[in-house]
Amino acid sequence: MSELCLGFPELRMGGRQGAGRMAWLAARQPRFTLQMTDAASVLLVEDDAEIGALISRYLGTSQIAVTSVESGAAMDEALRRSTFDLILLDLNLPGEDGLSICRRLRSESAIPIVIVTAQGEDVDKIVGLEMGADDYISKPFNPRELLARIRAVLRRTAGLQQQQQSTETTRQVYRFSGWRVDVTAREVLAPSGSRVAMTAAEFDLLYALCEHPNRVLTRDQLIGLTHGPVEGPHERSIDTLISRLRQKMEMDVGSPRLIQTVRSEGYMFSAQVTRR
Repeated sequence: MSELCLGFPELRMGGRQGAGRMAWLAARQPRFTLQMTDAASVLLVEDDAEIGALISRYLGTSQIAVTSVESGAAMDEALRRSTFDLILLDLNLPGEDGLSICRRLRSESAIPIVIVTAQGEDVDKIVGLEMGADDYISKPFNPRELLARIRAVLRRTAGLQQQQQSTETTRQVYRFSGWRVDVTAREVLAPSGSRVAMTAAEFDLLYALCEHPNRVLTRDQLIGLTHGPVEGPHERSIDTLISRLRQKMEMDVGSPRLIQTVRSEGYMFSAQVTRR
């Protein structure tokens, strides 16, 4: 930012008068329902020191701690030293420009980014959002709007983190012989780490085997565990699915070690299965 562009002209004041107006604005700002046990931490990338100081002081009155730097290189150093909840990024920076920084950040991190654009620069807004910015604000802006946008992004981020934590808590994953079967995501990973594509019927059968390891299961039992014969009108459909699983999972299909045939009875999944 090359000039002071906050929406309140009173913020141009310096010294005691400027500080007094800052306190007056803080007292008048609307209260937010978001409850935070710790102050949010924002990294401000702004080459105008005066504007950086004003933003830092204003956000500081709302339990947002601001670290201000003036370039992409200084931002990188700050990120190496500390962790932040959000980055407020001016696009008009000397050296590496804000759009380049935004693209680089998003390729390395999921940290929320709010970009600051010049008034009427719609292209910058669009490109910034396409590069991964979470929101934008245009100059000149009202400090209350800046605070509201930062709060909104932090709320969305907190909500996504809670959803991810909830998913991880309830995620059902089986592991055996280097294999990983994620029931929640319906994904199978080989010991090499590569994803193994499976049809819905194949996955359901593998899930049933993981649920009952080292136990002989008849074809009728497997049909019941997979919610009915998916690919045929009789028990031979299970044989077909077992053959497909062996093709995808056994080192030697002719001498299977994971899915063994028990003559005249059915099949047994011979593996030490752990569930998380």
